[in-house]
Amino acid sequence: MSLFRKIAVALATLSVLVLMGCSEQPLNMREGVTEISKEVYELHMIAFWVCVAIGIVTFGAMFYSMWAHRKSKNPVPAKFSHSTTVELIWTIIPFIILIALAWPAASLLNKMEVAEGDDFDLEIIVKGWQWKWEYKYLDNDDNLRNDVSFFSNLEQNSRDLSVNSEKMTFSAEKITDEKFLLEVDNPLVIPVNKKVKFLVTAEDVIHSFWVPDFSVKKDAVPGLINDVWAIVPETGIYRGVCAELCGKDHGFMPIVVKVVEQAEYDAWYAEKVAAAEAGPDLNDRTMAQLMSEGETAYLKYCSACHMPNGEGTGPFPTLVGAESIQGDIKTHVDIVLNGVPGTAMQAFAAQLTPAEIAAIVTYERNAWGNDMKDKVQPQEVEDQKNGGGE
Repeated sequence: MSLFRKIAVALATLSVLVLMGCSEQPLNMREGVTEISKEVYELHMIAFWVCVAIGIVTFGAMFYSMWAHRKSKNPVPAKFSHSTTVELIWTIIPFIILIALAWPAASLLNKMEVAEGDDFDLEIIVKGWQWKWEYKYLDNDDNLRNDVSFFSNLEQNSRDLSVNSEKMTFSAEKITDEKFLLEVDNPLVIPVNKKVKFLVTAEDVIHSFWVPDFSVKKDAVPGLINDVWAIVPETGIYRGVCAELCGKDHGFMPIVVKVVEQAEYDAWYAEKVAAAEAGPDLNDRTMAQLMSEGETAYLKYCSACHMPNGEGTGPFPTLVGAESIQGDIKTHVDIVLNGVPGTAMQAFAAQLTPAEIAAIVTYERNAWGNDMKDKVQPQEVEDQKNGGGE
């Protein structure tokens, strides 16, 4: 290789490194906001610079040997079988480095675990579903009912622009939107400067609850509960994702945590309790209302599998002219309420309100060429859910 080509390669490499530093998005690990996340970041940086130093020494020695003993120098190779001194050096030094890194890492991992007897200001059950999150607050205040729970789904605008939408055409606007596929309809809300315990589990397959700014990442495994904790010292919006490949819409179940002052949290919690005590809206709807609400709910909860046009895909059956659609309406409601064992069809009784289920069933029976001309009301769904609609 000529000198000119060597210089060109070196300049090209240097240019790439410079351009990497100009990126709007950092190429390093996030520092986060919690004490734990900052300690993780510091340990990461220590390990990073140790690796850089090792790389400089190792590659420096290698390149020096290649240059100092190049063919044009007519080097005379050394004639020895081994060197005990060198072998001791490259055994002892790496061992010391590993111990120096492992000791604080093990200590930090132990600190991140939930210790027996720890006291927490708030405990929340986090349950992963395909493809959404469910949050249930376990409040020890005897004056409040312990039934504050809700599902957190991908926000509708992102869903409309997702690959499952008929409107999908990638554009620069979508690609540069920082909140694309990261916004939800119901964020997780916690108070600032409080020790919060997350009890992580799953309903169907393995998920992983990951919020980088908290250094919180726990696998959500069906039938098991993994716990993790965090104290967030700053109010704000923090985002995460499911970090375990969990099926078709794995990339469509973001996590949004809203950290607020205690007074704002208390007001939000009281509002949730009041809504739970009031019960679901069971008022009758007209056919037009059911169809309108049904289309919205269907696109939000059902189109990921059955497609926006109802034609299904792969293992997810079509709803156009399907036997389940054209058959008895109570059987149709039962399928949505309780799912179909042995298939990917989930039970939505706990996920959706009676009004949403009534609207979805009515919409499916009267859309895409289906013309059953019947409808079901929220009260009928509620009665069937409670065993009184047979």
